[in-house]
Amino acid sequence: MFKKSTWLHLRIPFSYFLLPIYFFGISISPNLSESSLLWLFIILHLFIYPASNAFNSYFDKDEKSIGGLKNPPPVDKNLLYMAWLFDIIGVSLSIWQFKNNWTLTLMLLVYILVSRAYSHPSIRLKKYAFLSWFIAGLFQGAWVVWIIYIGLNNFEFSHILKPHVLIPGLLASVILWGAYPMTQIYQHEEDAKRGDKTLSIKLGIKGTFLFTAVFFVMALVLYFFYFDAYHQTKYGWTFILAMVPIILFFVGWFLAVIKNEDKANYKNTMWLNFISATCLGGFFLYFFLDSTNILNAVGQY
Repeated sequence: MFKKSTWLHLRIPFSYFLLPIYFFGISISPNLSESSLLWLFIILHLFIYPASNAFNSYFDKDEKSIGGLKNPPPVDKNLLYMAWLFDIIGVSLSIWQFKNNWTLTLMLLVYILVSRAYSHPSIRLKKYAFLSWFIAGLFQGAWVVWIIYIGLNNFEFSHILKPHVLIPGLLASVILWGAYPMTQIYQHEEDAKRGDKTLSIKLGIKGTFLFTAVFFVMALVLYFFYFDAYHQTKYGWTFILAMVPIILFFVGWFLAVIKNEDKANYKNTMWLNFISATCLGGFFLYFFLDSTNILNAVGQY
């Protein structure tokens, strides 16, 4: 079970790309404790996300590059066992650390079941272009923001329907709905071979770029109005500033792809993911620290 190939397919460093969602989730939570922040991070980023990666790798059996793994080794049953083990550990930690917060546990279980349905051959949401796009963006974005909110505050599930919780969740999904087809752009051959008609395949390489560009513009507008309405306008402008490096790389990459479609490759996709995660993660961390007055408190010493 503890073979090197198994650990590689967990792709734990890949969780870095979802870090902005975590920071956004904690930034809207009124009740914070160091212990809860730490344990929720560990549960999601070190167990639940890697388990999902492993489960997906086991059933995809990719021979070419996948997210966070340029040269994936062959998979075996050990990987499936490890995926279930990590899920069990993650859920057990939530029960142990967040006592009586059964809503959190149930939401984690729903996330796990959806990730299984995404990859398992008996359902395989991945083979349905628009359905998989919607489900992946919703559950890796909005659902995780709401998991964090419920986990930290121990509120009833109905709290996610309140605008100040519902809207940030959906905004998190807007970014992922834009980014999701870009993560598939270099995998057309592998996906088509398995019969997975991904959204990127349907859109084509150039169409994928244009689709993502539309969502980038939507994100700029929607986040600006959200921060202006619910927080402070300065956060809207700072968000736009954080998006500038992402957009510059994206436009430069698109221009290169227009000349040579071979540039729509694994390396450039991972660079876009890294720049996006770093810039947006930095912004949401700043937003969290500033909006909770932690930066002001530090400045007084």
